Amino acid sequence: MVKTTLIVVIILFSIQLKASDPLPPPPPNGGNPSGDPVGGGAPINGGVAMLLAMGAAYCGKKVYDYRKEIRNEMAD
Repeated sequence: MVKTTLIVVIILFSIQLKASDPLPPPPPNGGNPSGDPVGGGAPINGGVAMLLAMGAAYCGKKVYDYRKEIRNEMAD
């Protein structure tokens, strides 16, 4: 029973996929129709600088916690 149900579901699903509209063709220049590069030409400088700053702060916190733990172990 389960096998028959699975086969019916697969057949119906494949028929649904065949009946759907095909994808539209890509633009001729590879980007969007206005000619901008893919991604819209958005600047990434501010985001990269923010990621680097947050990564450095996270690393600093980890080093601080590690050194604090070592000092507490030596004091005990």
